[in-house]
Amino acid sequence: MITEPAEAFQARVAKHAALADPARLRIVDLLTLGDLSPMELQAELGMPSNLLSHHLRTLEGAGLATRHRSEADRRRSYVRLAAGALEGLAPGAEHEARRVLFVCTRNSARSQLAAALWTQISNIPSTSAGTHPADRMAQGAIDVARRHGVELGDLFPRRLDQVAHAEDFVVTVCDNAHEELAGLRSVHWSVPDPLRLNTDEAFEDAFTDISHRIDDLWPRLRAA
Repeated sequence: MITEPAEAFQARVAKHAALADPARLRIVDLLTLGDLSPMELQAELGMPSNLLSHHLRTLEGAGLATRHRSEADRRRSYVRLAAGALEGLAPGAEHEARRVLFVCTRNSARSQLAAALWTQISNIPSTSAGTHPADRMAQGAIDVARRHGVELGDLFPRRLDQVAHAEDFVVTVCDNAHEELAGLRSVHWSVPDPLRLNTDEAFEDAFTDISHRIDDLWPRLRAA
């Protein structure tokens, strides 16, 4: 009988062991929607910082979570699910949404790509906006969308307060926007800004990151 390699089996055992703890399972449930800083997790869970640190180290050790520094406030970090961490294990809880609103600072690349990718895969309407919108869309975003056959349509940069509705399911795709909108209830995806490098590779990385996250999120939302 052919079974999975011992190394892969042990990795799966470690994931199940990490998820057996109720607090760590709750953390993973939260991370399936988006990235959270340790402070945000602590507030959500009502947990002391030392205990949260222990749980995060366990999740990282099991290959379930990773963390990186915020591009906005370098003293802050974000925890996210590791790529492919929950294949076959993802929770099935659903959230209702009338519309999905993707937000970044300039509304010139990441948020438009997210909205366009969402439209390809879900029947729930989507749009995008920025906290400080640019004059035009980034050429790198236009180019990467064209390379992948994604239609951007009329997603020109628009200001958040002109677009947002109270019932929107909001996803921030930019650390600056997320931290600026700290009082807004939203899901956060800590996607590095491709305009910092402004290369084809940076835009490809952002496109791939957003695409994978949308693939994970859309089965968990249903039209309200």
